[in-house]
Amino acid sequence: MRIAHLCLSNWYIPHLNYQENELIRQHVKDGHDVLVLASTEVQNPKGGAAYEKPGSFVGPEGAKVVRLPYRLWPHKLARKVRAHPDVMKHLETFKPDSILYHGTCGWEVMTAARYARRNPSVLFYIDSHEDANNSARSFVSREFLHKLFYKFCLQRAWPAARKVLCISMETINFVRDTYKVPSSHLEFYPLGGKPVAKADYAAKRKKTRTLLGLSDGDMMFLQSGRQTRRKKLLEALKAFQTHGPAQARLFIVGSLTDDIRAEAEALLQHTPKATFLGWKSPDELTDLLCAADVYLQPGTQSVTMQHSLCCHCAVIIDDVPSHQVYHDGNGWLLNADMTLEQAFAAVGKADTTAMGERSFAIALKLLDYAALSQRILRTA
Repeated sequence: MRIAHLCLSNWYIPHLNYQENELIRQHVKDGHDVLVLASTEVQNPKGGAAYEKPGSFVGPEGAKVVRLPYRLWPHKLARKVRAHPDVMKHLETFKPDSILYHGTCGWEVMTAARYARRNPSVLFYIDSHEDANNSARSFVSREFLHKLFYKFCLQRAWPAARKVLCISMETINFVRDTYKVPSSHLEFYPLGGKPVAKADYAAKRKKTRTLLGLSDGDMMFLQSGRQTRRKKLLEALKAFQTHGPAQARLFIVGSLTDDIRAEAEALLQHTPKATFLGWKSPDELTDLLCAADVYLQPGTQSVTMQHSLCCHCAVIIDDVPSHQVYHDGNGWLLNADMTLEQAFAAVGKADTTAMGERSFAIALKLLDYAALSQRILRTA
């Protein structure tokens, strides 16, 4: 099949393991002809967004990527409107059998819908990542961008789509309540991962724990991602200092934002069993997750949580609706009845190996990208 991934309402960043990369990679692996239309927006490792030059290239996933410039408006406004030249031209030239439009917020979702209406056999899906935790957080964004402009665009697009695929329960609620897409047209489509088979898991775990200097009796916690104040790394370090199991180590992968850097570095200096590792490649992160016993995510959501389930980790995660589907005897949900301190204390008495296997079972059921990639190739 010919599959078009439209990354125009979000970013496409080569060499990462985000949902966009994984679905593109899987479709190429399965022998499909894949085109990626992407904005010039990428992620700045120091925080925020950066912008690359328009152009075309073959991405590391093996698909042709065309980066399109913004059009018509001053750049700051154009980044919100998300309109690009020649989207219809590229679709008409490529003639896709299936289109996945990543993100609901932007002008070009209407272009993709217009193409689907002209070509009724095309399998057109829209993928939404928006929710009340990460979207529409300011008055202007909520009332003008989301409730007016993005709603206007999506209302004209969703009837042409087979489904609007939502990455979480909170996303389903947001798309239904903010953009007024009917529940019957919404479907849960989680961020996924690549389940690590037991033999590979054992090999990665042994190798990485040896490199980290961990013995069989050491408990390893891992927290990862761009650590903002909302990720609650500071709270995690303080709780680990007082209630971490005796033979436990905490590793942090990612970056520290300026608003917490000084305090986090001070806490790390006084927490000898906690180590900041900085940014790691996707393969290195997978190895570290396989080495870990417990994945720690006390604050806002991260796709690494799903990948941790694929790597046989027990979890300590915030008790929000989007996390509940991933919790079934495999860890602890943080809420009024279970604090970070209590969770750390409970880990020392728990069978984290059995919990990790429960996580892996959840990953096989819900999160395998090999299965998720097939969803947009079906009519229903």
